Amino acid sequence: MGVFDKLLGGNVLFYPGCMEKFVLKNIQENYEKILRKCGIDFIKLKDLEACCGSPVLNAGYLIDFETIAKKNFKIFKEHGVKKIITPCPACFKTFKLEYSKVINNFDIEIEHITQTIAKAIKNGKLRLNKVSNPVKVTYHDPCHLGRYCGIYEEPRIILKTLGYDLVEMRFSREDAFCCGGGGGLRSNYPELSNEITKERVKQALETKADLIITSCPMCYSCLDEAGKNSKIKTVELSSVILEAIR
Repeated sequence: MGVFDKLLGGNVLFYPGCMEKFVLKNIQENYEKILRKCGIDFIKLKDLEACCGSPVLNAGYLIDFETIAKKNFKIFKEHGVKKIITPCPACFKTFKLEYSKVINNFDIEIEHITQTIAKAIKNGKLRLNKVSNPVKVTYHDPCHLGRYCGIYEEPRIILKTLGYDLVEMRFSREDAFCCGGGGGLRSNYPELSNEITKERVKQALETKADLIITSCPMCYSCLDEAGKNSKIKTVELSSVILEAIR
């Protein structure tokens, strides 16, 4: 770990996840800017960083997942990481719930970035301007964040702080409908995945909302693609937060 990393704190790791790191790089950049506005010093591992192992685990390769987890844990410890903040629900669920099953001494605090931001708002460390045009929005609960980890309030607190008129879809929170992209479905059964995504967009349209907002890169990618020719637009949470900061 270099001197610069130590000056930045050294023990809080921002872990973007594979989609943000390689595909949706603008989302990664958005969240880095937001964390700095929250006054949080963090490091990044860049080329040393490997996948959290979620796709491997979901595919049933348990031994390979354990190998990945232990390799990552070794790297985290070598860099003095005591806390990981990630914007990816799949990474969050994997670190939070799965690593301790294969690593006896896993002692790193795991936080989803919506938790980080909601706390910063509550503590007065992040001040957000209310939107000038408070349009009607609906929030899509990512499966890994909601159903697996029970995080429902933090994203909604952020949206209400921004002044949006938040309306719920008929399937939300614990009963939220999947975006169709998780669990390898998008890769292995694209037609079925697309049908599920279209159904979710249809449910969002029922609310008469102008925007679907979600805090998952996979959900965002799927819903954005399915809703391109509809009357509703899909937005990733970081973009509306960053706009309010500006």
